[in-house]
Amino acid sequence: MFSVACVRNGVLIVTCLLFIVKSHGQDVTRLHGFGVEVTPLAGRILKHSSKFTAPIPLLSTAIDVNLVWQTYGRKDWHQRRNFPLLGLGITYTDYGADAVFGKCIGIYPNIQIPLIRRSKFEWTLRIGDGIGYVTRKYQTEPPINVVNTAISTHINDFAMFMTDIRYHVNQHWDVQVGGNFTHISNALFKEPNLGINMYGAHVAIRYFPVTSTPGRILKDLPKLSNRWLVQVRAGIAFNQSRSPGNPQLPTYLGSLYASRRWKSKNKMFFGTDFSFHESNYAALRYWQIYQGKEWGQSWYGAFFVGNEFLLGRVGVITQVGVYYHQIYLKHDPYYQKLGGNLYLVRRERGALKELFISCLLKTHKMTAELAEFGIGCGF
Repeated sequence: MFSVACVRNGVLIVTCLLFIVKSHGQDVTRLHGFGVEVTPLAGRILKHSSKFTAPIPLLSTAIDVNLVWQTYGRKDWHQRRNFPLLGLGITYTDYGADAVFGKCIGIYPNIQIPLIRRSKFEWTLRIGDGIGYVTRKYQTEPPINVVNTAISTHINDFAMFMTDIRYHVNQHWDVQVGGNFTHISNALFKEPNLGINMYGAHVAIRYFPVTSTPGRILKDLPKLSNRWLVQVRAGIAFNQSRSPGNPQLPTYLGSLYASRRWKSKNKMFFGTDFSFHESNYAALRYWQIYQGKEWGQSWYGAFFVGNEFLLGRVGVITQVGVYYHQIYLKHDPYYQKLGGNLYLVRRERGALKELFISCLLKTHKMTAELAEFGIGCGF
């Protein structure tokens, strides 16, 4: 049976949002393309690791409310990306085992990309990432909860992925059905941190008080050159060390790579990653493992390839790497990175063509290793 708490909270949120929309209804121009989407979700927690020993409830439920805005061409990248929807989502999740996993409240910016569009139907992909607050975590002090080895902090990364088949009833109403996947994790800032992955299905309804199809600005866009750049990125992350006091110690990261822009809206890239883990170095020193060789057993080296989807001054990054050097506690031979760049400088001429800050989540399959924050440039 679907969680009554989820429905109740969803109704309250939607009522407040519709009241706000109604109260500003006189300002029609500002509401062109603005809508509210309500999505009840039902699914299960995915046991993605043999270390995940907590009992998995038969059913997990959630309610997602997404404030959406239909782009119409005010920026060049709107047209290059086939006019995606931008959104700000709020999700309330009941995992179905309150004493173990508690509830999760997530808030996340998102983008919905059209895959196939017809007059009345469309197939879309929604990607979002933000912050989630979890009410129950692993802890050895009262209230004791040593069963939940998935989450050990209240504040976590919250990611949402959705795909939908949607029917446009008219310019005000849409209905849809689809599948979803959510992930929460603290990126190994504190252990244990297997993360909670939930998959499921959903139905949804979307309402636009004025119109879902604002007038588009169409123009002949300049074709950007498929230029090559040499790029560097330096970053830092924090991981818990298995040394006295279990401190959070820094991990230093560096990347050197080449990139090539294509279709004026993407950048493919390849290069090498390096990371040195103070948390591992301190543990080896304390436990007297690899004496005299601790440094060599505390760094990773890898080759990687990836693609960056350019959205104006924002870039969404997907990356896959293969290790050529690992520490003594070996992971899988490959890893993934997902995140974004925010460009402070982007120009076609000059020695410094790009300057950006970045935030990347590094994972091994569905288990997070670290959250990297850094700065980079391109020449």
